[in-house]
Amino acid sequence: MTKFLVDTVENLPIGAVKNITAGGKEIMIVNVKGNYYAINNICNHSGAELHEGTIVNDKELICPWHSAKWNIQTGELIWFPQKLKNQETYPVVVENNNVYVET
Repeated sequence: MTKFLVDTVENLPIGAVKNITAGGKEIMIVNVKGNYYAINNICNHSGAELHEGTIVNDKELICPWHSAKWNIQTGELIWFPQKLKNQETYPVVVENNNVYVET
């Protein structure tokens, strides 16, 4: 795995959402109650950028285009009328006040 710097802890407070390109992948990083999660940023249904969506119940990521829902922690599809693939998730590491994502 390769580790990519996302930002500092101070720049990613609780509720923060950031999207980056790392290792050729579009990745969304979110801080939920002090826990950082990283998930594929591109909806596998129609290509929406998921960082423009919303997060509810501290775990559900809702696509801004067609309201598909994924679990932000596991990438598992929660709801959509069609069967969609799960979203890929990535490990997040915090070291020396820096937040990294591993791909």
